[in-house]
Amino acid sequence: MASQSSLPEAAEEGFKDAASYDAFRPSYPPEAVQAFLEKLKVADLDEAKIVEIASGTGKFTELLAQRPERFTVKAIEPHAGMRDKLAQKDLKGIEVIDGKADKMPVGDEWGDACIAAQAFHWFATQESLKEIERVLRPGAVFGGIWNVEDYNKPKDWEATTKWEQKLNDFVFSLDDGLPRFRHQKWKEVFDQQLPTNPVQVIKDTFTNSLPRFSLPLGEANTKWTVWLSEEALSSRLNTLSQIAVLKGDEREAFVKLFKEIIREDDVERNEKGEIAVHGQTFFFWTDRL
Repeated sequence: MASQSSLPEAAEEGFKDAASYDAFRPSYPPEAVQAFLEKLKVADLDEAKIVEIASGTGKFTELLAQRPERFTVKAIEPHAGMRDKLAQKDLKGIEVIDGKADKMPVGDEWGDACIAAQAFHWFATQESLKEIERVLRPGAVFGGIWNVEDYNKPKDWEATTKWEQKLNDFVFSLDDGLPRFRHQKWKEVFDQQLPTNPVQVIKDTFTNSLPRFSLPLGEANTKWTVWLSEEALSSRLNTLSQIAVLKGDEREAFVKLFKEIIREDDVERNEKGEIAVHGQTFFFWTDRL
């Protein structure tokens, strides 16, 4: 029996077009992938076993399958449409599994590393951390990685251009109360591991509620620029779940605003008329204690 997706209904609706997500979401820069896997201690570790949570359509899974280390990957994905898209790719060394972050059909201490690509904000809970700890061997590393365009960045990150900041403001105006990377709330689950007073320390010791992962988190990023046609940029924006669900007047308002913004004076274009879109690949890592 298929598991019930843990995604909120609005996100489930926004991600239902798995083919568009797979086609228009960006891949990850090779230098960022290499640095990330080094922090996870699996770069150059032959036949390392990796648990990938919320593997989606396989944007990151494909890169793992191409690595010279010949990784064995258990790719966990609750969304049926995305899981089917990944399974169709028939990637070497990849087992596509129906499951959720807080309930993975993976044996105890199986993994040499655990990865959440473009996804940890959806399931940053103590229940998920407990399950991630269970499937990792002691000393293994858990890490999350995101591609973050300037138009979808956290508020306190500086946009490269004014037009991208305007798009970022618009994206924030669509907030529906669901957790996304740009809100930075996902970090709080790690801080919640720490007891608030000496009495809590004693209580946690007796209830086996000690921290599961090391702090502070390791963090790094790689900045990048891509050139996209107006159509490709629009298609990429539409892979954001809160934009994908827009209909009627709201959809028309978005299209009108998008056309206005990409006519701003600071929009840089190349000889093909493609637009320079800026962003970064951000990643974190933490050791299983």
